[in-house]
Amino acid sequence: MSTRQLPSSGSVVLGRDEDADVCVPDSSVSRRHAVLHLGPPLRVEDLGSSNGTRVRTRHSNSATERLIDVGKGKPASAGSVELSPGDVIYLGAARVVLRSREPRKPGDRDPRKDVIVKDGAMRAVYELAERVAKGPINILLLGETGVGKEVLAEAIHRASPRAERPLLRLSCVALSESLLESELFGHERGAFTGAVRAKPGLLETAEGGTVFLDEIGELPPSIQAKLLRVIEERKVLRVGGLTPTKIDVRFISATHRNLDAEVGRGAFRQDLYFRLNGVTLTIPPLRERPGEVAALAQLFAERAAKELFPSEASAMTVPISPEALAGLQRHSWPGNIRELRNVIERAVILANGAPIRPEHLLLTPLPEPSPPLHVTPVPSHPSPSAPAAASPAAASPAAASPAAAGALAKSVPEGADASPTRLRDAMEAHERERIVKALEQCMGNQTRAAALLGISRRTLVDRIRVYGLPRPRKA
Repeated sequence: MSTRQLPSSGSVVLGRDEDADVCVPDSSVSRRHAVLHLGPPLRVEDLGSSNGTRVRTRHSNSATERLIDVGKGKPASAGSVELSPGDVIYLGAARVVLRSREPRKPGDRDPRKDVIVKDGAMRAVYELAERVAKGPINILLLGETGVGKEVLAEAIHRASPRAERPLLRLSCVALSESLLESELFGHERGAFTGAVRAKPGLLETAEGGTVFLDEIGELPPSIQAKLLRVIEERKVLRVGGLTPTKIDVRFISATHRNLDAEVGRGAFRQDLYFRLNGVTLTIPPLRERPGEVAALAQLFAERAAKELFPSEASAMTVPISPEALAGLQRHSWPGNIRELRNVIERAVILANGAPIRPEHLLLTPLPEPSPPLHVTPVPSHPSPSAPAAASPAAASPAAASPAAAGALAKSVPEGADASPTRLRDAMEAHERERIVKALEQCMGNQTRAAALLGISRRTLVDRIRVYGLPRPRKA
């Protein structure tokens, strides 16, 4: 079962075709089965489907239900029925339920409570975000992968006058260049092979709301030019279209890249950068705000426990031992909040209702570097002032003590590399093993594996190349 939010106006096509506005993957559903006219009033119309469209409607003043046959080859005048929230539409054997968006109930989860802001730098970021949210200016969010850029974008949208309108989230790295253009701007019928009908773009569906462009630094140059025109003119021209459509949206962009450097090397348009960079908010990495680790860990633990043990009263509070909290705060968190969430969710599963202890975290500690060696340079020729009878043992104070000589022999084995090299080799071997396990766990899906590791997909591809791992192939 899936849920789809409908726009406030226009028409929505229901059908088995992947290009349908609402795809219903059922063999009894025609490719273009029916259309919802969002009105007002809200109506459903059969499009000449093979198995017909029926509506089960419940009157507000009666407990009875009635089943209306919208049409199976009926004329359009007879194939349109008004709908109300709660009505059920049967497309062949498939069922579609209409529901109205209800206000949040007192017991529901408040997304604002999921935002942990205890660090001084983070408080400054959120205070500035709340101020700039009131205006129409575009906002650019900077920060490492997994620091919470999308969470901040949601907070800005909720604090803006557009809070009741849609928030469109779009990852610029998840779609190919051709698909990204069609999805963003839409296309007209016959614009390319397979475009059997016109389709509005995502920017049009976000009318009056906010568009969050994640990983904007990955946007192809050709799309950058078209996006710049949309921002400047506030109009969208569909692929294959002749007449642009006016839109009213606010853009929030995010990237982990240094866009100044990208502009300098010609990978990102300077004029688009200036348009997106109305206000820049930089989110510090998690390692620079250790005071938030404990609160975030507790939040993720309680959320995971509610999903795993919904019937148990103890699911509301999941104890994390002081030793586990100390380990969490010592960790450097290269994947930031996303990595922390994955670690805690795994720990809740391993603890199985018991308090979370260090062994449940499975955090691999970095190998401790060997103590620094103090080397006394020995000249290749004896110094004229040195006594001729000086023995090699007298040249080193450590040699006078057998215990010290043994300690030195243990800390530096014969033929061993310097400690920085050993440390680097160990870290690389550990990283390579994590990548291999993540790819196996995600069945070769690089996007999911990158999310599991808390890094970007491009970084994952680079590490696969560096370590000489075979590129996963689609099944």
